[in-house]
Amino acid sequence: MSNPAAMPDSEPERPRGEAGVSRWEDAVLAAALMSVDPVGTGGVALRSLAGPVRDQWLTIMRDLQPPGTPMRRIPLHVSDGRLLGGLDLAATLSAGRPVAERGLLVEANGGIVELAMAERIAAGTAARLTMAFDSGEVVLERDGLAMRSPARFAVVALDEGVGDDEGLLNALLDRLAFHQDLTYIRVHEAVACDYDADEILAARALLPGIQVSEEQIEALCSTALALGIPSLRASIFAARAACAAAALDGRSEVTDEDLAVAGRLVLAPRATMLPPSEQPPDEPPPPEPEEPDQEQDKGEDQQEPKELEDQVLEAAKAAIPADLLAQLQLGKLRRSRARATGKAGAVQNAPLRGRPAGVLRGEPRAGLRLNVVETLRAAAPWQRLRREEVARFGGQSNRIEIRQDDFRITRFKHRSETTTIFVVDASGSSALHRLAEAKGAVELLLADCYVRRDRVALVAFRGQFAEVLLPPTRSLVRAKRSLASLPGGGGTPLASGIDLGMMLADSVKRRGGTPILIIMTDGRANVARDGTGGRARANEDALSAARLVRSVEITSLVIDTSPRPQQQGRDLAVEMGARYLPLPHADATSLSHAVRAAG
Repeated sequence: MSNPAAMPDSEPERPRGEAGVSRWEDAVLAAALMSVDPVGTGGVALRSLAGPVRDQWLTIMRDLQPPGTPMRRIPLHVSDGRLLGGLDLAATLSAGRPVAERGLLVEANGGIVELAMAERIAAGTAARLTMAFDSGEVVLERDGLAMRSPARFAVVALDEGVGDDEGLLNALLDRLAFHQDLTYIRVHEAVACDYDADEILAARALLPGIQVSEEQIEALCSTALALGIPSLRASIFAARAACAAAALDGRSEVTDEDLAVAGRLVLAPRATMLPPSEQPPDEPPPPEPEEPDQEQDKGEDQQEPKELEDQVLEAAKAAIPADLLAQLQLGKLRRSRARATGKAGAVQNAPLRGRPAGVLRGEPRAGLRLNVVETLRAAAPWQRLRREEVARFGGQSNRIEIRQDDFRITRFKHRSETTTIFVVDASGSSALHRLAEAKGAVELLLADCYVRRDRVALVAFRGQFAEVLLPPTRSLVRAKRSLASLPGGGGTPLASGIDLGMMLADSVKRRGGTPILIIMTDGRANVARDGTGGRARANEDALSAARLVRSVEITSLVIDTSPRPQQQGRDLAVEMGARYLPLPHADATSLSHAVRAAG
């Protein structure tokens, strides 16, 4: 294993296994195994930016599908009606009765679904997709329709995320057997595939008769446990991949090589820890006098599964990427990628602006926008009954009959603006130790906020009271100027600082923004709310102010800037419901990185 500290910026070569398998060959093999058993393996999570390498892989994957295999591409902002199906508006208005329209998932039954920009898929869309994925059918009960349609498919999730903080939702990633990364594969390495659609059809014919023995299942489960994989789906997928590998090679039984392929393709990308190093075996206990033959038989029975487990584990370890190996060596667990929220504002409902987020029943009053299509969709199933009602009163109508209950208005969602409020301790004790470092960290954070176009505010407390040095603004120049002129010295009116920061945060929240309160202090309060001295009363007022922040549910962070972490800082964070960050030996850059991670 390479030394993590000496790793270059570019992706190093991954160690090759016994057969010298490259990362591209593994990606092509994953496409072939998924094609052999699409429903059993779930699909492929393909991490790669758009480019010739990804296009080559997609072309190979499509060419491997037998003729007539349905393939559907799901766009990022697909509607529920197009995804799951619903009312065919034009056909319904023409026929005078509800006519159902099949959704993309039903159209892809028995085939492949390509999920574009999967790292940005909405949580609701992912939930509907996984529900159909698990049950193998789409249950439609809307727009006067009630029907169940089969929907058994594999998913190719195209992950275009950049960095470790962008990736697929865990619920979707866990349901895909193969996790492939094409990021560092060069164009000349993306060669053609050795398999064809006829071989896939022959493998599918063999697949139902292939079984995995109990010893082989035990070896896969033990390997998953040794690699720190918490999901049971990984072991199930590994068994299905081993069967698919045997069928692809034309064998009727799963061999050790098939298990090694499953460990390399399914288990290795999910590893969160390195297996423990082998300890020298202890001296064997003296044999029992009775029944020696039975003990010897038991030892022979246990030897083969252990050797098989070691083979699968070694194959999986050889396939772990070098960058992941370095992280595991440093003791960092690699969890499945989750949606990174960053410091973007909270999602809020809005009547007039933002991104469309469904419809609601209601009238288009006070500027609300009428959704004409959904209004017609709500009225369409009732046209025959309404025309018959008009005819009973001696009338005749050839137009679409709309009632007040049919009106649908569009609802919107948007991310509110984020305002980061820095509450800086400029008292004498803080100035003596960390004020210069705190200023440097805040200046770096101000630059980050400027890049994200967030608003920032600056509150300082020293002497007897706190003051707002900078109201919420986007001006980086004003923020730096206010920070540079901040003097140090005097008492520590911590309660006043928290109160003033909370008032600013509350005003931001009332205007529809998302406040983040960052308090940088050593926690040694010695000035009460009314400006009088006394540590006991000052600490009591500070804890009372902290509880008030928790009651209004403001996201907050307490950074203990004292040379040694103090209990006062921990108590303050607990009462505030904030994250506590002790940084006894941090410089400005470390403070900046810590606050970014907490945001």
